[in-house]
Amino acid sequence: MPAHDAPWSTRLKISLLATALAGTLLGLSGCATVDARTTAYVGVEHPAPTLASEVVVLRTEPLRPHIRLGEVLIDASVDPAPPITQVEGKLRDESAKLGGDAVVVVYDHIQPMGAYVNGPLWARDVRTIEGRKLKGIVIKYR
Repeated sequence: MPAHDAPWSTRLKISLLATALAGTLLGLSGCATVDARTTAYVGVEHPAPTLASEVVVLRTEPLRPHIRLGEVLIDASVDPAPPITQVEGKLRDESAKLGGDAVVVVYDHIQPMGAYVNGPLWARDVRTIEGRKLKGIVIKYR
């Protein structure tokens, strides 16, 4: 039975389902995201976790003696971009889990993360999806 021949209640259910699905997809695409992946280095000490509020975010390697505990990789959305305080907070949280006193940001760039094709076969448009990539080295002072 074609959809236009279905009873009105079935058509209403299909319409409501399609509206809910479209709203969910639009809601997901409008959220700023910050994801993190942490890697502890092999062969170094593994201190107890520290307080995230005490972890310092640095842009250059400190002159104080320290050891490198691991890395934190951050993937963040660009459009919409999360507040920088949220990105730094994620860096601090993940660094604290490794027992770090500080995290040194060594890479912070916006780059293409993927692409999608839009439009009919004869007039396609390829658009890139950009994301923010950030890498920090977690350190512990001696």
